[in-house]
Amino acid sequence: MISIIIRTKNEERWITPCLMGVFKQDYKDFEVILVDNVSTDKTIEKALHFDIKKVVTCEDFRPGLALNMGIRESKGEYIVCLSGHCIPVNDKWLSSLLKNFDDDEVAGVYGRQEPLAFTPDSDKRDLSIIFGLDRRTQYKDSFFHNANSMLHRKLWEENPFDETLANIEDRVWAEKVLHGGYKIVYEPRASVYNYHGIYHHGNEERCANIVRILEALKPETKNNIHIDIDKLNIIAVIPVKGENDLLRDKPLIGYTIEQALQSKYINKILVSTDNPELAKLSEKLGASAPFLRDESLSEDFVDVEKVLQYSMERMEDLKIFPDIIVYLEITFPFRPKQLIDDMIIQLVENGFDSVLAVRRESMSIWSEKDGRIERVDKGDIPRKYKEPCFIGLKGLCCVTHPEFVREGSLLGSRVGVYEVNNPYSPIEVRGDEEFKMAEKLIGFWRNSE
Repeated sequence: MISIIIRTKNEERWITPCLMGVFKQDYKDFEVILVDNVSTDKTIEKALHFDIKKVVTCEDFRPGLALNMGIRESKGEYIVCLSGHCIPVNDKWLSSLLKNFDDDEVAGVYGRQEPLAFTPDSDKRDLSIIFGLDRRTQYKDSFFHNANSMLHRKLWEENPFDETLANIEDRVWAEKVLHGGYKIVYEPRASVYNYHGIYHHGNEERCANIVRILEALKPETKNNIHIDIDKLNIIAVIPVKGENDLLRDKPLIGYTIEQALQSKYINKILVSTDNPELAKLSEKLGASAPFLRDESLSEDFVDVEKVLQYSMERMEDLKIFPDIIVYLEITFPFRPKQLIDDMIIQLVENGFDSVLAVRRESMSIWSEKDGRIERVDKGDIPRKYKEPCFIGLKGLCCVTHPEFVREGSLLGSRVGVYEVNNPYSPIEVRGDEEFKMAEKLIGFWRNSE
């Protein structure tokens, strides 16, 4: 049997793809032990959807200590060390590691690490250079990497990992076993995707140039996404307050729920409201309203981030753990059919923290600061030479990750924009005049869609 020891620290974005890759292996005789460094997100809750033998908590984290703690709880003849943000490339990953131990002189095997399409350039460069395509046997070179490795249990018992080191516990261990007459194997067929890379520094401009050359030599690496959107738990959240408004004899909320139901990727539509009648109506229209929010959250001075944060807490109380949140407001009834799914794809394929619907604005833009009016755009120059300015339409659609919502924010630091080009979608229906205009347009809009 093989024992797979997975180290984690706030890996909720990666742990589901990681474990999906582990549990689809063609070699089935293994156990999984999670060693967690006191994660504050939902790493553990998501991991427990899989057949995890045990979760071990390592509070005073050091890599060698964490691995030793997990191995002591395991029973396998062979030990696999895997980082929680690494995703096995295919179902031959585990068997490709194991095959190398037909040679009794092999002490340890480490596999390839490939960048994802949105891995930072410096890490793309380093991963592409260090982890090549040729298998090699190391008699003197002690390079060994425990983000993706396998070793003999008997050799670990003789040489456990150094628990005092802050890093490179893998190389120190490899140095010892090489001096003992064993050898290390690099096996490129046992490959994982690794977003973080193994270094986090360097000249960014030079890195970018090197990465461009590497991608030109091996263009298929540009499309390494390997996150199956169909397997992610994607939940649309629609906050609603007040009474049920009608637009062309149809509930206004019905347009947004209908548009969310058309999505290929949304698994559940959750309406967050303080109105019992709206909750019942939402259920009838195909959404879910499993709780009523406190009326204090419907005050005009309460921002939507607070409402979403509260809704997130209630979802997690109900053991609902989304991988992606799609935020929609009912005041935007003119959504293109593909907008929601296109934005979900953009988030996943580019590794963004969040994706925001926007409208490009080429006219002059001004803001008021300390009683003074200041120009935001680049001035009166021809439009084709101006840097683009965008008007955010977060209520039209914003796709984001739960860790930001949980902290009371809608957007992370790395935001992508989805530009809406038609003139109808930015129309927000709130007051009487907007309702009158929408009444005239909605029939035409539905026919054109």
